[in-house]
This record gives sequence, C-alpha cells and structure tokens, in this order.
Amino acid sequence: MAKIYVGNLPFSATEDDVRALFSAHGEVQSVALPNDRDTGRPRGFGFVEMSASDASRAIGALNGHSMGGRSLRVNEAQDKPAGGRSGGGGGFRSNSRW
Repeated sequence: MAKIYVGNLPFSATEDDVRALFSAHGEVQSVALPNDRDTGRPRGFGFVEMSASDASRAIGALNGHSMGGRSLRVNEAQDKPAGGRSGGGGGFRSNSRW
C-alpha cells in the first residue's frame, strides 16, 4: 500500500471528487481531506491510498493535472517528522547557559 500526497486541491473538492479522479488509475483504498481545526474549512490538500503500482501510475498521470483551475501537486507522501508541530515560543532550551 502506498500513500499519495495531493496538494493544491481546489477548496471545493470533495472526497468523492478525488476518489473519482484517482480511480481512473487503479483501485483507491482510501481518501482523506483534512479540515482546518479552527475554521472547519478544507486545507487544500489530501491523501490517497492505493497499491504501489497503481499509486506510481496515478502520480505520473496526475502530477500537474488541472482540477478546478488549479494545478495539482501529486507525489508519494512523506512521513510526518517526529515531535509534531514546533510552536516556537518562550520555553527554555535544555542546552542554554546562564
């Protein structure tokens, strides 16, 4: 199973729209379109899971494809870095010297 990142999606895109687009290139296992936590609005990107061979085919065919007037960025998803978001802020660093 391969996870595909789909960026620059139109904010009007639904999971069904993305599933239909990718289904032309193989069997889609899942589609996820995250929403912003604060506003509940789409964030303009998503993830699609397909078999490795179908994913490779879909990436080649859909990277740069126009959807809703926007050029999609489609590539293999990268693992999220450990530690999550970095917020900056006013905490102390463990290697600070006083």
